[in-house]
Formats: sequence, structure tokens, C-alpha cells
Amino acid sequence: MANINTAGVDPTKMGVGRAIAVLTSGGDAQGMNAAVRATVRVGLYTGAKVFFVHEGYQGLVDGGDHIRPATWESVSMMLQLGGTVIGSARCKDFQTREGRLKAAFNLVKLGVTNLCVIGGDGSLTGANMFRTEWSDLLKDLISKGKITKEEAKTSSHLNIVGMVGSIDNDFCGTDMTIGTDSALHRIIEVVDSITTTAQSHQRAFILEVMGRHCGYLALVTALACGADWVFIPEMPPDDGWEDHLCRRLTETRKAGSRLNVIIVAEGAINKEGKPITCDQLKDLVTKRLGYDTRATTLGHVQRGGTPSAFDRVLGSRMGVEAVMALLEATPETPACVVSLSGNQAVRLPLMECVQVTKDVTVAMNEGRFDDAVKLRGRSFENNWNTYKLLAHVRPPETKSNINVAILNVGAPCAGMNAAVRAAVRIGIIQGHNMLAVHDGFEGLAEEKPITWNTVGDWTGKGGSELGTKRVLPGKYMEEISLNIAKYNIHALVIIGGFEAFSGALEMVQGRGKYEELCIPMVIIPATVSNNVPGSDFSIGADTALNTITTTCDRIKQSAAGTKRRVFIIETMGGYCGYLATMAGLSAGADAAYIYEERFGIRDLERNVEHLVEKMKTTVKRGLILRNENCNSNYTTDFIFNLYSEEGKGVFDCRKNVLGHMQQGGTPTPFDRNFATKMGAKAVLWLTEKLKECYRHGRIFANTPDSACVLGMRKRGLVLQPLAELKEETDFEHRIPKNQWWLKLRPIMKILAKYQISLDTSEHNRLTPNNMCITPILEVDIVF
Repeated sequence: MANINTAGVDPTKMGVGRAIAVLTSGGDAQGMNAAVRATVRVGLYTGAKVFFVHEGYQGLVDGGDHIRPATWESVSMMLQLGGTVIGSARCKDFQTREGRLKAAFNLVKLGVTNLCVIGGDGSLTGANMFRTEWSDLLKDLISKGKITKEEAKTSSHLNIVGMVGSIDNDFCGTDMTIGTDSALHRIIEVVDSITTTAQSHQRAFILEVMGRHCGYLALVTALACGADWVFIPEMPPDDGWEDHLCRRLTETRKAGSRLNVIIVAEGAINKEGKPITCDQLKDLVTKRLGYDTRATTLGHVQRGGTPSAFDRVLGSRMGVEAVMALLEATPETPACVVSLSGNQAVRLPLMECVQVTKDVTVAMNEGRFDDAVKLRGRSFENNWNTYKLLAHVRPPETKSNINVAILNVGAPCAGMNAAVRAAVRIGIIQGHNMLAVHDGFEGLAEEKPITWNTVGDWTGKGGSELGTKRVLPGKYMEEISLNIAKYNIHALVIIGGFEAFSGALEMVQGRGKYEELCIPMVIIPATVSNNVPGSDFSIGADTALNTITTTCDRIKQSAAGTKRRVFIIETMGGYCGYLATMAGLSAGADAAYIYEERFGIRDLERNVEHLVEKMKTTVKRGLILRNENCNSNYTTDFIFNLYSEEGKGVFDCRKNVLGHMQQGGTPTPFDRNFATKMGAKAVLWLTEKLKECYRHGRIFANTPDSACVLGMRKRGLVLQPLAELKEETDFEHRIPKNQWWLKLRPIMKILAKYQISLDTSEHNRLTPNNMCITPILEVDIVF
């Protein structure tokens, strides 16, 4: 996090006497409004003046009404809107020096020396050029008599910070750009719809998605829907790919599938650099195989619609960071871009990232496609390797004679099936026999083989196809050990929530009494509550978060045209406040009550008074979230009654308990992709661990590192022994003792207009040589 409290400076005074302008440029992307909203509100929080620049760089050049003061209320009800409400335009004028001279004049006259640009690499490159020329532009304006020397002195240098808004995710230096996740939501909605009609008629569908120079959308879509093939510009198919493709489609049909799906990036090419198009593929499949084939180009539908929860949170937090970067900048500070690396946001030198982005294009033009994939970054490379593992490897004819059992434990959640599918297919590729355990630990009494084709269409299915129960293994330990021996199980993949973690611990503790339990086991966290120790995220939490966010949008919209209204909404999560907090950020809540942050009647009183004051302005909606177990006395009914009584004459209240709808639905693109990677990684780790544990003709694993949780920690997937995590766990309340997302709660409160301190002491600045990757805000979701 950025240090807003540097050297004892009052964060609410950091921006006094300074002015910030924010603009969106280039192609629009969902989530830009969240970034604009956060930039405005945090700028005002610091005491700075903030200006909207309408219509991108064109507005900067034209000036006048295109540059207007922003107020707190002017960014209300923006979070759920797609596109950019302040407009964006391609601007040729700004590409000329005369145009940039006009832009400089307009900023100087308003006293603006801090510019926040949200756009793609072209927009950010233009901003850096503007900054580099700033001194010369001021000299020209003085010589022409348009500004005074005093005005030039006051505006002697221009600070620039960028946020990347692009649905293509084509900017190097960041794993995810604002808008990418929402575009994936649009694509997957279409793929799921097409799948149903394709199955009905036994059709092949070819889908073209955006990505003229970057295949990220196509690649993740292929992973998320289990496509038969994907074509991306970074990695053209080998010569003879036509025969390979037809063979693969035929094998899929022979295995019992009623459809084929091929994903094509709009910039897909072959080894000679010639385009591979939807129509070309349609002709190939129709003529060679005789399949009923349809081609669909999604086009601009990918840019539209409401932003996902991820893009709202990412945009909000990047907006916060951008303001801090501007206010902390000195004349020597290089222009930076706020980026996402793994599970952290980082500040990176802007032009170095732009250069690497250009290097990708050069590598592709020169035929160095392996280099192009590497230059795209670790996230892109991991996605490509996972896709190749699952789609381009044939199961071996020789078997390993290893039996791996997979079970789901605890409450069902979206994404469990995708994890099972990946684990089963990677296991089969490794030569293992994969066994399906139905109904959790109880089901270890009756295993059944599970095949490649059984899990074919599981990626997009919600819930748990294997069935799942909350029952722990303690009272069944003897039966479980007997059945592990009976079915000759050599390893376990346990997918589930806190019960999976607790149950695996019980099995590890039972190793002393039951030797059959001395086998490697791995736990994959999967629960809407996101409360499994050892992982920042759990499969299913993103889907639940999007369900809550969408529901909050609809609930707030239901009051359109009525008098002022406050909604009290109860979320799931057990004692873990992750869903309430992150939904608070993504839906724009005024407060989110959670168990981890204790509160009393005085806090409730302050919250009510704060909301009453806000409602006396032009704000007409209030949103209060409450985690289901935040306090046994301050119930949802109590809070509803309190707000209703104290708000009389100003607003009225409604309450909603969201309930089990949070566990349902089809998984989001993130949960599908995350679960696929987790399932694959789990079985690959087990395969290596089994080699280590093979002694004297048998498997024997009783070391602490033979039973691990596979989790996402900051920048990657890590495995941590259960024994170590036991010390980090609050078993009474079923939560980890330390939870990273608690650091985000001050941001939510500041965006709700609370004057609190935002302590961010972990911040490290960019080093003078501009080469340091600097941890700033930990970011909640990683692709």
C-alpha cells in the first residue's frame, strides 16, 4: 500500500493547494468509472481540487467546458456503469505540438500539475511525451504572452501517473488491465449460451474474440470453457495444423461429445504470418469433416455491460494508488503506471513497460514466438502452459499403477467441478488411475473410477457433481483406512472449504494409529467464504462476490425514482468478512460490518449519523452490508430497526438476506481459470511427491510436507504443510489469524466519505534507476 501517512503528514492535508485532472483515453473498458470515482474521491479526501477532463485528450486540447470541477456527489452511482461516463476519444490534435501547447495552456490556467490518465499504451505514451515537453511548452506559452512567469513557476513540472484500461490485456508489466475480467464475463456468457444450442444439434462452433495483437482473451476463454482448440497471435500453430485440428475434433466426437468449440483471436496468424479467420476454419471443418458448423464474431459486445466485481475493485484500488503516486511525486520521479503483478499491485516505470509491449510485437514479427509468450509475462505463460497440458497432450498408453482419489468436502461452490476436471485429466495424462469419491469423507467407503470423458463439460457447471458433505472423517477413520487399503489409494486430492482443511488435519493426526493414512494429500481451497488458511483466495469466492455485487446493483436500482432509501443486506461467509468487505468495495457500500473488526453501539451511532448527513445532499441511496456472524447481538434486524428509527424524516430502510443464492450459479471466468490451474498443479505436485515417498515397493508418506494446502499467496501458487498452518488458524471461528484483505477496509471507508487515516506503512518507492518493482496494494484476484 502507498504510504499516505508519510513523515507524520495528515493524509487529509496532503493535496491542499494542489489540483489533479483525470481523463480516460482510447478504447473504453468496463471498470474505468470505478477508477475515475476513486481518483476523484481520494483526491478530494486529501484536500486537492479534482477536475474531470471530458472526451479524453481532445477535451484537454479544447479546454473550456470539457474540463470541469469534480465533486463527491458527481461520481455517485458510477460503479455499476460500463464504459466511461466522462467520455473517451481518439485525438489527432494531441499528436501535434500545437495541440499539446493548447492542452498545457488549459492546465496551467486551472493550476493543474497532476494528470491521471486511464487508457492503453498509446494513451500513456502520449502522456509521457506531454510530461517530457512540459518545460518547453511553458517557455513557448510565456514567449507568446499566453501565461505569466508566475503562472509558469507555479506549474513548473507536471506529474503523470497511468492506469491501464484495456479489455485486450495487452500491456506488458501488468497481469491484468482494467476491463479484461468484464470482457471475459461477456465472452463466457455467450460461450455458455452457444454450448446449449450446439449440443442440441451436434454442431461445431467457431468463436472470434477481440485481441488484434494479444491472445489473452482467447486463451483464458479456451481454458474457461474447455475449448478443443485456440488460435492466438503469440503462438501460431505448427505446420500441418489443419490435419491435427480435424483429428482432434473427430476424437472428441468419437468419445461421446456432441459439440466442438474453437476459439480464435481476431489477430490469429499462421507461421507465415497470414491471418487465420473464422470463415477459413468453418470451411475447413465443413468440407473435411462434414460437421454442421457455425461461426460467431462477438465484436463490441465484449466492451459493453456492467463491470465485474474484480474490475470495480481493481479500478477503485488503482485509483487510490494513482492519487498517492501523484501527490508523493517529485520533479525527479519518473512517470509511472500502476500495474498488477500476481497478487500485488506495483508501480512500474511507464516507458519501460511500453517498451516491453513493443518488444512483443517485434518478437512476433521476427517469428520469435516463444520469446513473445515470455515477454507477455508470467501469467500469460502459465495460462499457455496449462492450456497445452490439458488440450494438446494425448493420454499415455502405459499406466503408472498409481491410484489417486478426488473428493469434495464442505458446502458446494462454483468452480469445484472445474478443479475436479483439471485434476482428473492431468492425472490421466500422468498415467494414473483416477477415482471419484462421492459425498465427501463419508464416500471414501465407495470409490468409482472417473474418466477423461466423464469430466468433459464440467468446467462451466456450478455446484459439485461429485456431491459434498460437511461431515469430518474423525468417527469414520477406521472405515476410511480400510477402504484406502481396499481400493489401494496412493494419494488424495481434497477440494473444499474449512471442513476440507480440518478433515485433512484429522487424517494427518490419525497417521500414528492408521498406517494406511500415510499417503500424500493436497487440499484445494474451495468455498464462498474464502476462509481456508494458506490461501489468499478460494475457488468459488469470486462467483459469490459477483452474485452479491449484481444483486446489490439491482436492489439499489429498485429504488430509482423513489425517495431516499437505505438498504441493509446480509451476506454469507461464516465469521469471515471477506465477502462483505469486497462487496462493499465493489458495490459502493457506506459500511460493512464484520466479525474481524469489532464494533459497538457508538460505532453504529456514528455510521447512522454519517449516513443521515450524506442523505441531506443529492445522494439518494445508501448501502449497508452485514456479515452473517459479525455480532450475535447486533443482528440484521437490529441494524435495520436502528437505521429505520434514526433515519426517520430523511430516508427509509429495506433489508435483504441474500442466503444460498451466493453459493449457486455458474462459475465466473476467474473461478474456472483459477480452479483449472489449481487442479492441474495439485496433481503434478502429488506425482512428484509420490516419487519421493516410494520406498521398498510401496508408498509411505508421514512427513509434514506430505500433506499440504495448495494456495494462492501474493505472486503465485504455493504449497504449505497443514502442520504449519495449524498455528495460523482460529479454529473456534474457522478463519485464519491473519487476513490480507483487512488492509483494504480503510479504502472502502474513505470512498464512503469517512475522514480516517489510511496507514500504508509497507510502501516502497521506485528506486532512482527506475528498475525496482515496488509492492503497493495487494490485489484481490489474479488471473
